Amino acid sequence: MITLDYANCTAERVGDHGLAADLFSPGSEAWTAAEAITADLARTRGTGWERWRDLALGDTRRAHVSAIVSLVEERRGRFDNLLVLGIGGSALGNLALQSALNPPTYNLLPDDARPGPRVFILDNVDPLLVGATLDYLEQHAGGLERTLVNVISKSGETAETAAQFLILRDRLIRALGKDRHAENVVAITDPEKGTMRSICDDAGYAALPVPDGVGGRFSVLSPVGLFSAAMCGIDIDALLDGAAEMDERCAQPELTSNPAATLATMLVRLGRDKGKPNHILMPYSNAMDLFADWYRQLWAESLGKRETTSGREVHAGYTPIKALGATDQHSQIQLYREGPNDKVIGFIEIERDARDVEIPTGAGVENLRYLEGASLGALLRAEKRATEYALVESGRPNFTIRMPTLDARRVGQFIQLWMVATAYAGRLLDVDAYDQPAVETGKKATFGLMGRAGFESFRRQVDAALAETRFVV
Repeated sequence: MITLDYANCTAERVGDHGLAADLFSPGSEAWTAAEAITADLARTRGTGWERWRDLALGDTRRAHVSAIVSLVEERRGRFDNLLVLGIGGSALGNLALQSALNPPTYNLLPDDARPGPRVFILDNVDPLLVGATLDYLEQHAGGLERTLVNVISKSGETAETAAQFLILRDRLIRALGKDRHAENVVAITDPEKGTMRSICDDAGYAALPVPDGVGGRFSVLSPVGLFSAAMCGIDIDALLDGAAEMDERCAQPELTSNPAATLATMLVRLGRDKGKPNHILMPYSNAMDLFADWYRQLWAESLGKRETTSGREVHAGYTPIKALGATDQHSQIQLYREGPNDKVIGFIEIERDARDVEIPTGAGVENLRYLEGASLGALLRAEKRATEYALVESGRPNFTIRMPTLDARRVGQFIQLWMVATAYAGRLLDVDAYDQPAVETGKKATFGLMGRAGFESFRRQVDAALAETRFVV
């Protein structure tokens, strides 16, 4: 199992900027609060917007895996490319899984050395990104007839994904004809209603469900993330096994036996009581770098709320920040050690590398002799240990999520740990961790600016707010 080492967040290690050790003792306020939240989460799991909690278990898991495996087997070998269309929760989990569990050179490998098609994930509507990707697929990667388009949108009305899909549908029809193009589309959408559901029914697209009660940022262990993973050879059963294992640990009532309760309690207490509103996640692993992006959405969108559940204005939340070890030792650690002491730094450490690269001996350079015979893995772990020490010396709280090795099972554990921790943190802050009203305002303004009927008032509001006065140099 992966573990959480939070010793460097205690006052014993970092003085007044850390938490008192007795905070994590039986009978403490924090212990009692965690017990109550654990009981409440057990009561609400599988209901409302907490249906994500059961994605790795029982009938829900079996139904999703069965449908995914059937569709993957049907499409296997027919396509050279998989193009995923999505944004936010529909893309970040896909990106993170591919980066963590397939090699960084995956798309460069020859067909017989890859377990699935090349994968491209369009997570933005930047025309340079979209245009260049389409040029490559059409001109250098076998054409769109060898490309499977996976569009992910529960409603079908998210402007960015809808625009991408309209472009791809038009190009597929031109390349394959209206009758044949449906074979090159798999949609992941609402199983019963919505614009994308209607499009799928009309065109005969294969479809997998975005489950009810599973918001985008909690959806990576549903077909939203699992289909592209399975298409590209990732062991989705191992992912779900790991998530189920972690979920069992996160159901323990005792605070220090429950890693999600401990992680949430630690970060909320440091944020609220010790003035640490900036929460950094710093993997010492390029493969886990994009999981820091996934974490940023989960932590920011879930906890950043103007009001409590009772309507009291609080402006809750913490600012999630990503960094990469050892790269950002040379760009960020100066600030983290000597700048404002308003941060908690979380490391991700991989104990055993899937592969390593040895540093040769006999270079004949005296000042570099200490490196000879070591390995890059050993150097990276030493860099992490040294950074941890330097932060403790400066009284800067930090913790480590330690993964014995990087594989699908441990990644599943990591995902479930953070999702359950987010649910705990929402309860501790008394905010709704599942809505995102501030995001909806921007969506409606975009509709108005793009001329969607019924949203004209938003265009007028935008123009009134932004067009009157300009300060331009």
